[in-house]
Amino acid sequence: MLAVLLALETTDILFAVDSIPAVLAISKDPFIVYTSNVFAILGLRSLFFAISSLMKLFHLLHYGLAAILSFVGVKMIIEDFFHVPVAASLIVIASILVVSIVMSIIWPDKKGEVPPVEMKE
Repeated sequence: MLAVLLALETTDILFAVDSIPAVLAISKDPFIVYTSNVFAILGLRSLFFAISSLMKLFHLLHYGLAAILSFVGVKMIIEDFFHVPVAASLIVIASILVVSIVMSIIWPDKKGEVPPVEMKE
């Protein structure tokens, strides 16, 4: 039981450390960074499992998440030269999520479909 508890709490800490660059891309306010990491430690594991089940429903969501991470990375790189407003960042992130979900609905995954049976005469 102790080993399982240590493994779970270690993943919580890893998720929290992983979220630090994302928070710093949005805000430099120390209070926001600190509290967001506290909430990351408390809830990112459950969010991870929720997103992993959503990725099974929306097969293009992983491309959207990759685009969001790329956007955050580029935003962090150019932050010294060009300031991107927080509202614009949130709009871009929400738009990417919505587009990837809508595209998954419009173009469903073909892997799960059974090919039609040809009838021979």
